[in-house]
Amino acid sequence: MTMNKFNVERSRCETRGCGNHIHFNNAGASLMPAPVCDALHGYTKQEEMEGGYEVMNKQAEPLENFYRAAAKLLNCGTDEIAFCDSASRAWASAFYALPLRAGDRVLVGNAEYGSNLVALLQQTKRVGIELVRVPDAESGQIDTAALETLIDNRVMLICLTHIPSGNGLVNPAAEVGRIARSHGIPYLLDACQSLGQLPVDVEEIGCDLLCGTGRKYLRGPRGTGLLYVRKQWLETLEPALLNHHAATLTGANAYQLRGDARRFEFWERNCAGQVALGVAIDYALSWGLPAVEDRVKSLAKQLRQQLRDINGIQVTDRGREQCGIVTFFAEQKPAEQLQQQLFQQRIHTSLVDFSANPFLVDQYHWPKLLRASLHYYNTLEELEYFLEVLNTALIRN
Repeated sequence: MTMNKFNVERSRCETRGCGNHIHFNNAGASLMPAPVCDALHGYTKQEEMEGGYEVMNKQAEPLENFYRAAAKLLNCGTDEIAFCDSASRAWASAFYALPLRAGDRVLVGNAEYGSNLVALLQQTKRVGIELVRVPDAESGQIDTAALETLIDNRVMLICLTHIPSGNGLVNPAAEVGRIARSHGIPYLLDACQSLGQLPVDVEEIGCDLLCGTGRKYLRGPRGTGLLYVRKQWLETLEPALLNHHAATLTGANAYQLRGDARRFEFWERNCAGQVALGVAIDYALSWGLPAVEDRVKSLAKQLRQQLRDINGIQVTDRGREQCGIVTFFAEQKPAEQLQQQLFQQRIHTSLVDFSANPFLVDQYHWPKLLRASLHYYNTLEELEYFLEVLNTALIRN
C-alpha cells in the first residue's frame, strides 16, 4: 500500500467541508469537491438570471461532457451512456426493460441491494419470474463455482451488487461476467458503491447493464446517476417508460426509438446536476482511480485492524477483497446510540439496517451496523480521533 504518495493536502484544500467535521459517510454521500460545487452552483445561478431553456442551449457542451466523461470512466462508447437521477432509477430502468416472462429464472447474489430486491420481488408476483439466490463462498463473496452450477436454459438474467452497502467486500464482478458471457446470459451490475472508489471497466468485467450514482464515491451531487447499456442490447431493449426524448414521433400514431442509450432518459432532468456529474467524473479520473483505490483501501484496512482491538466490537466485513466501507457493531451499545454520540463530536457515520442488505442480515443475524466509509481525503489523524471518541462512547452511559 502506498498511502504516502497520495496528495492528501491538495484533496483537502479542494474539499471545503473538511475543516468542519470528519466525514466518514462517503458510501452515503461524499463531500463534493470545490470544482463540482462551483459547476453546480454556477449553472443554477445562470438559470436564475437567464432561464432554464436558454442556459441549456448555451451550455450544450458541458452537458454533453457528461457522456464523454462517463464513457471514459467505464471504457465504453458515449452512445452506451444515459443520465439518470439516481442509481436506483438506472437499475430499475434497465431491469424493467428486460423481456422476462413467467418461469424465467434470475440469479442474484446475497449482497443484492434492498431497492433492487423490491423490484425483483414485484416481478415474481406480477410476471411469475423465479428468483434463485447464489450462495456465498466461505470468504463471504459470491460463490462463482456455485453460480455456474445453477445455470440452465431457464436462466435469463444474472444480477450482482459489486460492493454491498455493508460488510466491506468487493464481489468478483469480472469472474461473474466471464460466466455470464460463456452462457450468453445478460448481466446487470449494480456499481453504486464502486464507481469512483476503484476502476470499473465494463469490457474487463463483461457486464451488459450497469448502474451507478453520482453522490457516493464519485463525489457528485445528489439526484444524479448513470446507466450503461451495452450496444448489442440497445437493439432489443425498449424502456418501460417512454417520452418524446427517448423516441421520436414519426406520425400521429407512430414513434421510433432512439438508437442510443438515451432512450432510457427523460427530456426534463436536472441539467445542473448533469453538468456537475461530468465535472465530478473528470475530477475523479484526474486523481487516477488505481491511486484512489490504493488510498481508500489502505485507510480502511488500518481502521478494521484497530477496531478489532477494541473490546466488544465485532467487525462484520467479509470477502477476499475489501474496500473503503467498514461495518461493525458493539456489544455494549446499539449502533443508533453510537452514531449520535459520534455526531455530537462532529464525526459523520451512517447505519446499515435490514432494508439495505436483507439477504446478508438474514443470513448472519446482524443487528443494525455502524458504517464508517472512507475516502481519499480522510486522514490517519481522523481515524485516531474517531477511535478515541468511539472508545469514550462505549464506556459512557
